[in-house]
Amino acid sequence: MSLLVQFLDAQVSIGGVPILWREIVGNVFGLAAAIGGMRRVVWAWPVGIVGNATLLTVFLGGVFHTPQDVDLYGQAGRQVMFLAVGLYGWWRWSRDKRANAALPGEAGAEAPAVHPHWATGRQRAGLVVGMVTGTLVFGWLFAQLGSWGPWADAWIFTGSILATYGMARGWTEFWLLWIAVDIVGVPLLLKAGYYPSAALYLVYAVFVLWGFAVWWRVDLAERARASAPRGGAVSRRPVP
Repeated sequence: MSLLVQFLDAQVSIGGVPILWREIVGNVFGLAAAIGGMRRVVWAWPVGIVGNATLLTVFLGGVFHTPQDVDLYGQAGRQVMFLAVGLYGWWRWSRDKRANAALPGEAGAEAPAVHPHWATGRQRAGLVVGMVTGTLVFGWLFAQLGSWGPWADAWIFTGSILATYGMARGWTEFWLLWIAVDIVGVPLLLKAGYYPSAALYLVYAVFVLWGFAVWWRVDLAERARASAPRGGAVSRRPVP
């Protein structure tokens, strides 16, 4: 237990500001998971889960007595939701990877875990409705709980969950949801004093644009191959 306590209490001073090492470590795991997601590999999910569990203790600042001593219930709550959605994504990508590896023309064990594709019109409408409804409901809930910045917190919470679910489904739009989260997340975290997380959000913003371009190109290339006049061509759409 002493090692765990030391990890929870370990700090580093940057510019005279105390920063928890676990905030840095949790965000590094989060970035590694995002890189794995862009590369469409299954290990992205368990790595992300470790980061989520670590950051859960960071954003409950009042509970775990962090230097900020601020409770961001939306930020903390989304870590819990990430754990649940992360398990779903881990299962789904593992299943799809096995199915993709069996398809003709795939690279066996090197087959990607998911084939990017755009969501349908109904699915996009569901994302919009979910974003608006979730922000309103969770904004009210976080305000009642005393969360710091409840409405921005609710926007980030809702968008993060929908983006993670979209990633599990292989929807290219999930990158755009992360951009919407970053636009609100950076100012909120800076004002709350969570500087490593705010800095990582800025890195995410650049990385997300890159990831979006990568998934879009992959989708276009796979559509072109699927429509090519080849005998016995096999569609590489994800398993529904």
